[in-house]
Amino acid sequence: MTQPSLAQIASDLDSPSSKVRMIALASLRGVASAEAMPLIKKVLNDEVLQIRSMAVFALGIKATDECYPLLISLLETDPDYGIRADAAGALGYLEDGRAVEPLMRAFYEDTNWLVRFSAAVSLGNLKDPRARDVLIQALDSDEEVMQQAAIAALGELKALDAVDDILRFAQSPDWLVRQRLAEALGNLPTPKSLSALNYLSKDSHPHVSMAAVLSIEKLQLATSNI
Repeated sequence: MTQPSLAQIASDLDSPSSKVRMIALASLRGVASAEAMPLIKKVLNDEVLQIRSMAVFALGIKATDECYPLLISLLETDPDYGIRADAAGALGYLEDGRAVEPLMRAFYEDTNWLVRFSAAVSLGNLKDPRARDVLIQALDSDEEVMQQAAIAALGELKALDAVDDILRFAQSPDWLVRQRLAEALGNLPTPKSLSALNYLSKDSHPHVSMAAVLSIEKLQLATSNI
């Protein structure tokens, strides 16, 4: 399919048809960031939530100087929790270290679990050690998806001093939590990590045992290259 011209995309983004606007927004994938930005901004306040969500996500992918302040504004002020969560997620893709503190604030202060979840995931993506204490706190959440996000993020941070904190999930009843633990331990080369991975490699769920085996191989490879 031929890529539509920028003029055609701009026109379609003004269409009364939400389907046409959605297709036009999706077609910006192949457009350079600087050219895409004014077109993304056209639908940032679209009446259709799915289109708004796509536009917010695009701000994390089509990075320009405008993206960071736009995403921070959405994260901190948008009344829709889904959009705030999208903004938190997009900030992780943007890979801008300035986002660490706003994301930590969102984790502590936002009343919606989805926003806090997205903030925790993005803090892992940013790999900034300042996020460690927030992620340790997230481990105590009653929501298992939050525990999954925090475990994965601490692995991304390579937070060796958090190994004891995450090992308590080795017998979690949720196999996805155990899988995230097995994956995270592959980034945390300690004797306790290897011991836990040997235990998890015998897990009754195949996804958990496979993740553990792969992490053991990863740790062994890292050790052999030292």
